[in-house]
Amino acid sequence: MTEVQDSFSAATSVRSLGDGSYVANLHPDWAVGDNPHGGYLLALITRAVCDGTGLEPLSISAQHLRPPRVGPVMIRLQALKTGKTVTVVRAVLEQRGQVCVDATVTAGRMPAAEPEWSDLPSMPVNPPPDAIDLSQSTRFFDLAEVCDMRLDPHTAEFLTGGTGEPRYRMWVKPRDGHPDLLFGLVAGDLTVPVTLNLGRFGWAPTVQLTAYLRAHPANGWLRMLVDCRAVHGQWFDEDVQVIDSVGRLICQARQLALSPS
Repeated sequence: MTEVQDSFSAATSVRSLGDGSYVANLHPDWAVGDNPHGGYLLALITRAVCDGTGLEPLSISAQHLRPPRVGPVMIRLQALKTGKTVTVVRAVLEQRGQVCVDATVTAGRMPAAEPEWSDLPSMPVNPPPDAIDLSQSTRFFDLAEVCDMRLDPHTAEFLTGGTGEPRYRMWVKPRDGHPDLLFGLVAGDLTVPVTLNLGRFGWAPTVQLTAYLRAHPANGWLRMLVDCRAVHGQWFDEDVQVIDSVGRLICQARQLALSPS
């Protein structure tokens, strides 16, 4: 992937129509099967909000109503609150007259200071030599052309036909360039479903996802700790902590998703 237009920033580019709406084109490299990746969609939506407000994203909460297809989409923005500390914007991604993602974005200014306190998991900065390169395991995941993803084999029992706890450790970085704030949203939704460790294989669509963006990432690998609190019937939750190469919390994401039974 050597073309400039295939970079993450180009794939999430938006164009204002001047009336609070934006047009964009969903890129095929950022799709899982026929469906554009959920975190990529959130990054695209948030890019439009940042352009419209001149602010940085602090949180996004999104309802995934139906999957769009690769190709043109429209993003409509509606300011719900404009304040000195935060601005809240409703952002709706539409395709062919149907709403696909309905999101609320809280925007403001990212703190410049280091955190006074944090409680983060201990993980190696770089993936260990035995980490699984997911570009070699496309049976379970796509995006290998645009993301370098490594999975801790000691937390991925499904790879050897076993079962275990629905928890993973992963490392990710874009193949083209360095991670930025919006790539943190991609990382927050980049894991293979934790329910694979329970022997549940198949598509696990996100129904609702909320993500908090906490800091601009440093260059290098992003570390991901993926966890689950409960699997009830076909419903499960998935929590992701994204930590950069200098140990800062970049993104926290929680989603409610549907699992194959």
